[in-house]
Amino acid sequence: MLYLLNNSLEFPEPQFAEPDGLLAVGGDLRPDRLLAAYRRGIFPWYNDNSPILWWCPHPRLVLVPKDLHIAKSLRKVLRKQVFSIGFDTDFHGVIRLCAETRLDTGGTWITADMNRAYCRLFELGYAHCVEAWEDGELVGGIYGVAVGRAFFGESMFHLKPNASKVALVHLVRFLEHHGFHLIDCQQTTPHMLHFGATEWPRPSFLRALESATVLDHLAGPWHTCEMPDFQW
Repeated sequence: MLYLLNNSLEFPEPQFAEPDGLLAVGGDLRPDRLLAAYRRGIFPWYNDNSPILWWCPHPRLVLVPKDLHIAKSLRKVLRKQVFSIGFDTDFHGVIRLCAETRLDTGGTWITADMNRAYCRLFELGYAHCVEAWEDGELVGGIYGVAVGRAFFGESMFHLKPNASKVALVHLVRFLEHHGFHLIDCQQTTPHMLHFGATEWPRPSFLRALESATVLDHLAGPWHTCEMPDFQW
C-alpha cells in the first residue's frame, strides 16, 4: 500500500514499504520533514516528471566507517596527494556538479527543488560535502546529510579519475574520527561494495539508526572541526 503524505511530518512505518522500497508519495522538502525522514531511514528520490517519492529499501547498503576498504591502487593515489581536499567549502558547487554529470548519462534525481532543499540543510548545518580540487578546479566530491552520528550519502561526482574516491575516503576517515556509527549508502552498488559496504536487513538498519541519530549532532561547517591524521 502506497501512503499519501499530508501537512503532518508523520511517516508510515518503514516495514510497510513496497518490495522495491517505495513507501510514500507527496509532502514537501522542508527541512523538518527531511530530517524526520532521515531519522526513520526514509529518503526522497524522484525526478521532475513525478511527485515527491519517499523510499526505505530492503536490504539497505551500509558502510561502517572502520570497515572501509581501500584498494592498493587507490592508496598510491592518496599518498601522492594528487588532489587537495576541502570540507564544506563549496557545497553549492558539489551538488550542482553531481546533478550536471548525471544529466550527461541520462538523467538526475537532483531536481531544482532538491538542490534548494539540500542547500538549505547545508545552511542549517545538516548537509555536508567533501571536495577534491586540482589546480584550483573542483574535480570531484560527495555530499550527504548528517543526523546525530549517522551520515546519509546522497550523491558523488568526478571530473578526473579517482577524484570522488579520494573524497569518499577522506569523508569516511573523518566520520570514523568523530565517532559516526554508520554511513547509509541507500542503494546497493558494486562501487560501494568494493569500499566495504554490506547489505543489512531493514530491521537491523533501523535499530542501528535509532541509536546513532539520538547522539550529539556534529554541526557544520566541517572544515572548522578537528581533522584526523590522514595516513595512507
